[in-house]
Amino acid sequence: MINLRNKIAVIGGGLAGCEAAWQVARSGFGVDLWEMRPLKNTPAHQTGDLAELVCSNSFKSMDPGNAHGGLKGLLLEGGSLLIKAAQKAQVPAGSALAVDKSLFSKFVEEGLESVQVNRINQEVTDLDPLLDRYDHLIVASGPLTSDFLAEHIANRLGESGLYFYDAIAPVVFLDSVDPSLVYRASRWDKGEADYLNCPFSQDQYLAWIEALLKAEKVGFKDFEQAKHFEGCLPIEVLAERGPETLAHGPLKPVGLLDPRSQKQAYAVLQLRQENRAGTLYNLVGCQTRMTWPEQKRVFRMVPGLEQAEFARLGSMHRNTFINSPKYLGPGLVLKSQSQMRFAGQITGAEGYTEAVATGFWAAFCLVAELRAQPIPVAPKNSLIGGLIGYLLGAATSNFQPMNANWGLVQSGPKPKKMGKAEFRVALSKQGAEAWGDLLRSHNWPS
Repeated sequence: MINLRNKIAVIGGGLAGCEAAWQVARSGFGVDLWEMRPLKNTPAHQTGDLAELVCSNSFKSMDPGNAHGGLKGLLLEGGSLLIKAAQKAQVPAGSALAVDKSLFSKFVEEGLESVQVNRINQEVTDLDPLLDRYDHLIVASGPLTSDFLAEHIANRLGESGLYFYDAIAPVVFLDSVDPSLVYRASRWDKGEADYLNCPFSQDQYLAWIEALLKAEKVGFKDFEQAKHFEGCLPIEVLAERGPETLAHGPLKPVGLLDPRSQKQAYAVLQLRQENRAGTLYNLVGCQTRMTWPEQKRVFRMVPGLEQAEFARLGSMHRNTFINSPKYLGPGLVLKSQSQMRFAGQITGAEGYTEAVATGFWAAFCLVAELRAQPIPVAPKNSLIGGLIGYLLGAATSNFQPMNANWGLVQSGPKPKKMGKAEFRVALSKQGAEAWGDLLRSHNWPS
């Protein structure tokens, strides 16, 4: 039976939803957690368990010098149920936090029961009745949001507000790009020279196309259909149409003279700034289904990217997500409806730990509001602050999901005598200190 005394509803019993429900409930507020499984399953889920891990069983690295490890450290300091459950369900995997999936879900469910989260097994197809019933909603319905709810959200946001597939191109760290080989220019010199351009000779281009065609690809899962990508084809599919297709398409060199030689290259791969700090650059038009090792090999054949380090690798898969920077404000609140927040992969946070982080942040900000405390501001020098900053501040015209990475974190330049690994550990420590200060200012338990 629905507990009408609970004035907060969380929609979705995945990673973000369970984390959000736990944090709100342990803060003393009644929570109803709505989950349609097992009454209605998704094409990918196998059970009715809460926090079921659909794909990998790995939450990635625990190393504090790694962005994923640093992010877990912040969540643990905030008392994350999900990361603690993962540690309890851990299986051997080197420095990675891999889990027994069944045990992980069991520990999450036990944690939610301990704070009296009320689970409602029912599909949500329309948020309006819940807005009448509850004071606040946290929508964490995930990348496989049901068709009816997805349609409702799309209608609420309007045209192009909700996306059903992502088409992600790789992103590189600017400091790993060879400045002696690339040049700044915009096509036909229109506007500022905002793009970095990687020029190919004919021989370089043809060798790259050959490698692209031979590279190992990731197949489509049963619930993914290739026809949905016709408007945004993988770069390797375009290459299959003929060796010159890309040179006359995404890699066309016309209007991009190299200012150093005043000559036009045979083909040009453009890099576009990905974040405001200018530390990350997107490989324009390079959405791909190549495997990750092959992406590194093939894209490092591009002139100027021989030593490239990747903040994000490309992918194309089913992924329901909203245009967060357009529609969400501080605390992940829907700008047009202050009762409603979003969390999880539907916000464009890519990855398990990232989903947990957004669930935590939505709950943390909601509890602050319920306690009449100031609206929290995530420290920009922390990994959570960097991730939330991207979700709320990225360009709305081409918003795509993003994983946690150091390029999102606000920092000063790396000291010359400090190695990159040492610098990232220092960044992690500084961010953790600022994060701890924020938690303490809100009397938040660990």
